[in-house]
Amino acid sequence: MQAEIYSSMNFYNKQKVRDSQPLDLLVPVLSLQLSNTAILHQIRRDQVTDTCRANSVSSRKRRVLTPNDLKHLVVDEDHEMIYCYVPKVACTNWKRVMMVLTGRGKYSDPMEIPANEAHVSSNLKTLNQYSIPEINHRLKNYMKFLFVREPFERLVSAYRNKFTQKYNTSFHKRYGTKIVRRQRKNATQEALRKGDDVKFEEFVAYLIDPHTQREEPFNEHWQTVYSLCHPCHIHYDLIGKYETLEEDSNYILQLAGVGNYLKFPTYAKSTRTTDEMTTEFFQNISSEHQTQLYEVYKLDFLMFNYSVPSYLKLE
Repeated sequence: MQAEIYSSMNFYNKQKVRDSQPLDLLVPVLSLQLSNTAILHQIRRDQVTDTCRANSVSSRKRRVLTPNDLKHLVVDEDHEMIYCYVPKVACTNWKRVMMVLTGRGKYSDPMEIPANEAHVSSNLKTLNQYSIPEINHRLKNYMKFLFVREPFERLVSAYRNKFTQKYNTSFHKRYGTKIVRRQRKNATQEALRKGDDVKFEEFVAYLIDPHTQREEPFNEHWQTVYSLCHPCHIHYDLIGKYETLEEDSNYILQLAGVGNYLKFPTYAKSTRTTDEMTTEFFQNISSEHQTQLYEVYKLDFLMFNYSVPSYLKLE
């Protein structure tokens, strides 16, 4: 399928806001807030466009997207929305919200949907399930959005969730055993068998190992946003950030015309991976490995306007 590269549609001028009252009747404060937020999202879109252009050799070398490239794009037919989900960027709650929006009244409260239910693939329709003309029509006409996060904070969050929690035995077996076998000298038979004690340094070494990249694509939990959502090929109308999750999420729901009855769920952030925590994890990573890891995630840093972390010791 040829990825359609079309002109940057002025989404806001298309009056996709489908609230019951027209825009000119909204209170001035809300109008000001909407316009400021619209400008912010335009700046974010421009940043992506500029980064794609500046890195055209690496970012545009694959001009053709296949349906398999679109399996992260969740479609809501009723509200004409497409959401590209990125693991470790509030994707469980956004999938819950999409289930409420597409459930035809089956669900009303996102938080009543169990987390594991949100990740059952048959509960949501993805763009790769459509024919190529249907895909192109939706890419051109639907409101498309994604959420991003500081790349290394997301990476540490993925490591903590998948390698330090005892219940994630499937990850330990599939990835942990492989990482231990490749990165740990004199590993015990138990570590080779279980793979449940992977150190962050070993995880980083695995990610920057050229053999890893050649062997298979990264798992979605540590794959780059650029590779999951293809922002150089797909024009996203809205780019939300984890750092401003609630504001950005509720703005999107407002634009979809559902903000009066559906709010993005708030949740306790006590276990959340923070910048301070990420700094600690990187203390034991050599400057050589830090530099190599930054190169892997560099496009995500640039594209979504995240500065180089102050704790990094780049060579």
